[in-house]
Amino acid sequence: MKNSLYFKFIKGYILFGLIGFVTIATFSSKLTYSYLVNLNAKNLYDEAVVIANTYESSISSTDALERSIPYQLNIVGKFINSNIWIVDDTGKIILDSNNGKFNQHLIENFDPASGTDNYTIGNYYNMFNADMLSVSAPIIYKYSPAGYIVIHMPMSEVTGSTNDFLNIVYLTAAIIFLLSLILLIVFTNSVYKPLKTITYGAKEYAAGNLKHEIKIKSSHMDEMGYLAVTLNYMSSELANMEEYQKNFIANVSHDFRSPLTSIKGYLTAILDGTIPPEMQEKYIQRVISETERLNKLTEGMITLNSLNSKGLLNKSNFDINRTIKDVCASNENICTKKNISFELTFAAETEMVFADYGKIQQVLYNLIDNAIKFSKNNSTIYISTSMRQKKVFISVKDTGCGIPKDSIKKIWDRFYKSDSSRGKDKKGTGLGLSIVKEIISAHNEHIDVISTENVGTEFIFSLPSAEL
Repeated sequence: MKNSLYFKFIKGYILFGLIGFVTIATFSSKLTYSYLVNLNAKNLYDEAVVIANTYESSISSTDALERSIPYQLNIVGKFINSNIWIVDDTGKIILDSNNGKFNQHLIENFDPASGTDNYTIGNYYNMFNADMLSVSAPIIYKYSPAGYIVIHMPMSEVTGSTNDFLNIVYLTAAIIFLLSLILLIVFTNSVYKPLKTITYGAKEYAAGNLKHEIKIKSSHMDEMGYLAVTLNYMSSELANMEEYQKNFIANVSHDFRSPLTSIKGYLTAILDGTIPPEMQEKYIQRVISETERLNKLTEGMITLNSLNSKGLLNKSNFDINRTIKDVCASNENICTKKNISFELTFAAETEMVFADYGKIQQVLYNLIDNAIKFSKNNSTIYISTSMRQKKVFISVKDTGCGIPKDSIKKIWDRFYKSDSSRGKDKKGTGLGLSIVKEIISAHNEHIDVISTENVGTEFIFSLPSAEL
């Protein structure tokens, strides 16, 4: 569990929340404190300047200092929650907004220019028992400082405002963190659960259970959904491949066992005298025939293996019409026996293609051999060529028994033989059309088949036209 992606995500999520909260608490508290100190200092200084300008003419009036000004400063001090002093140029406090007259107290070492940015923080020359935010502004009388307005605000006020502001920040951060749980829920439903399902399916496939299907809801058809579909397709293909391999082995075993059994039987009969000497030549010919069948089967498998290994093609320009005529001529004897004729239709007298001559000749041999095999006696095989978009299309069509609809997609499989094929010609290897398909694919071309039972079959493939 500790190594799971979900656990790591949760751990990272909590760690991110804690680090984020500590970072906000640290930097926000410092920034907020500094901001509020400067803001209050500026406001107090502005207030001190206003008061200094208001009472600049009264600094020398004892009557004003005794009657109206104390009351006014007391009101202002309560409004801004601060203590306001009027100090003369020697440092003597001549008026206190809280206590009225205070003309006997002298501020020792008074220096109105001390402090940073027009304010100081502390007990202000040991005048207070707690830290105060203090600002001072000069009272100008006859172009020279006649005294100072000094305003003190308890730092507890600034700290309290800072805490109130930070409480809002912390509450907002906590709400955002809780709302971000929605992301966790979305991640769980859209990523973690589908991924867990896919992981389980992958384990089933690894264990050999290729029939297992990864089920993903339609609402999860994103990258995870496509991954699940891909894995399902892969498992079905692997299952088909496994079935194909079983059939492949069974077909190879059958096609090798049959001639080997015949060869062994004939030779054993000759050796033990079951076959008389005068008939041995006949059965030796059968042995040779079965040997040729094995050789043909082996060569077909070698050919397919070389094509699958991307064997190099020896391409050249040659006349496909002449090649078709030569292949037809080589099948003249067997066609004569079945009274089968060829009808050749060429779009031009010469059709030059750029391909591997030997392998295309093999394609034509296999297709024409199939056409002869499945054609009825006294019938015609139609072969034609045509030119379209710099490609030459070759058609080989017979009027034989045709291919069953459920077998058309299987005819390209190795060792596949339809029932009619096995009935008519048990010597076939079932590799002919597979070789044809591989050769045409190696040329980056296509081959198609059109077939109707009891009507006939037509194979059409393309080759690149030679550029002369």
